[in-house]
Amino acid sequence: MLLAKPAIAEKVQEANADIKCLREDNPLIWPLMTLFKTSVRSWKVHHLATELQQRGLMHHLDDSPEKDLFKRNFLLMNALYELQEMLLPEQWLQVKSMDIQLFRLAPSNVLLLQHQDQALREYYLDWRNYDTCANVVKEMLASFWHSYEKYIGANPKRLAHMDALKVMELELDASDRDIRRQWRKLALRWHPDRPDGDAVKFRQICEAWQALKAS
Repeated sequence: MLLAKPAIAEKVQEANADIKCLREDNPLIWPLMTLFKTSVRSWKVHHLATELQQRGLMHHLDDSPEKDLFKRNFLLMNALYELQEMLLPEQWLQVKSMDIQLFRLAPSNVLLLQHQDQALREYYLDWRNYDTCANVVKEMLASFWHSYEKYIGANPKRLAHMDALKVMELELDASDRDIRRQWRKLALRWHPDRPDGDAVKFRQICEAWQALKAS
């Protein structure tokens, strides 16, 4: 039994490393951007969850009501902090559980605000705190992506790898990191609720991103 403990500990460390290195994108980022664009109101986390659920974009996550609530909150807060980082330095997304609001201009004390929220932001950006394994997180995010693609009318048929790289304006030797960076850049540029956004181009980018992730 004593000999088995190091092996068990090693497996736990490997599982934690898998989740820590997870590079999946949270699909709730994009419908949240739409909600903030179409409404100037201040949101609460549970109101956002209800709104996304009504649109078919927030799934049931656990049979236990307590765990389901925790996982919904974690998924939303993760997306909010990801979006906050993406919108800087032009805009500021205030992320507080009872006061979530998009400001069109970032305040002059944005570094101080980030410092004040650092511990909470790091907690929600670390998938190890979701209390599950990396494969379950990947399956969950894939399910959410499927719902979002259906919601925006994306073609469920996957693009060929070469065609997807062309849509993403990437070279053949693009790394996973290059692909993810370019996905975020183009998605943020063409999101229909951004200035000069384009719904058709945004759908194409989503389709290309999904094809490259699966290849």
